[in-house]
Amino acid sequence: MKNRWILAPLAAIAALSTPHAFAAEQLTVYSAFETDMLAKFKQGFEQANPDITIKWVRDSTGIMTAKLLAEKDAPRADVVWGLAGSSMALLKDNGILKAYTPKGIESIRPNLIDPQPNKAWFGNDAFFIAVCYNEVVAKQLGLEKPTSWQDLLKPQYQGHIAMPNPASSGTGYMQVSAWLQSMGDKAGWAYMTELDKNIDHYTHSGSKPCVQAAQGEVAIGISMAIRGATLKNQGAPIDIIMPKEGVGWEAEAVGLVNTQSDAAKRLVDWSVSADANKLYNQFYPVVGIKSESHPIANYPNVEQAMANMDFSKMASNRTAILKLWLQKFDSKSEPKS
Repeated sequence: MKNRWILAPLAAIAALSTPHAFAAEQLTVYSAFETDMLAKFKQGFEQANPDITIKWVRDSTGIMTAKLLAEKDAPRADVVWGLAGSSMALLKDNGILKAYTPKGIESIRPNLIDPQPNKAWFGNDAFFIAVCYNEVVAKQLGLEKPTSWQDLLKPQYQGHIAMPNPASSGTGYMQVSAWLQSMGDKAGWAYMTELDKNIDHYTHSGSKPCVQAAQGEVAIGISMAIRGATLKNQGAPIDIIMPKEGVGWEAEAVGLVNTQSDAAKRLVDWSVSADANKLYNQFYPVVGIKSESHPIANYPNVEQAMANMDFSKMASNRTAILKLWLQKFDSKSEPKS
């Protein structure tokens, strides 16, 4: 009996000394992933790394980029995971993202990886612009189905289009950049000036214009293709149109901030793994590892519609473009919540 009472405390001490008895290390991860993706990605990583937990800090791309830049001298993030390639290039230029080579990087599509020396960001997926078109509302209003960006300038669409504000939405900035890069600066600004005449309002979320189109608040939402596919799968009466001139797109990427954290490096490594890519492919048809890229129901053939995008140019021109855009068009933006 005496030995039994001696052994019990010893067993308790031994249990406390096991790795699982200590609190898991918490990583602060800044992200612009859509909110319905966060739990799935967190669960996948934490199941593979039970000694680490993720604390998400999530907002739209523009707001998250501004937050990271504001915290430049006192970073609070350990990892940035799920932010647009142009934002990642800007963060690297400002010394916020640090050079790091994750394990398995050789499997990632080259066009989704930081093209500069001392690579600091790596694509998890590619996301795309689309035009979400409510077929029921359009029929009621007598609106034709557009097939091109030029079609959206027709007077019949006046007051029936919503689009993201590029200063607060990476999705919006992505398409503004695509127009400017494909048309040239002069023609691109002229196009946006004409389009503005038909815009009802600008949102502060990249997915919101498609949600509003699905709900019949507007007939047309220039928005995220993935949100359109999700809503159509849920029964929304929308068609997802890829304008024939090509659509803006970006890599959604990962990068390391805290080089002193082995846990942060493990998260970056896992985020480019095959297991992570399988999760991305539940939402996106184009993911970092080509062999893990498979079609998504009701998602259009985006690879044939990809405009030529220069992410570095998007990053370097961002401040000037947004300043001019806000001067010209911000009066139609929704109030910020």
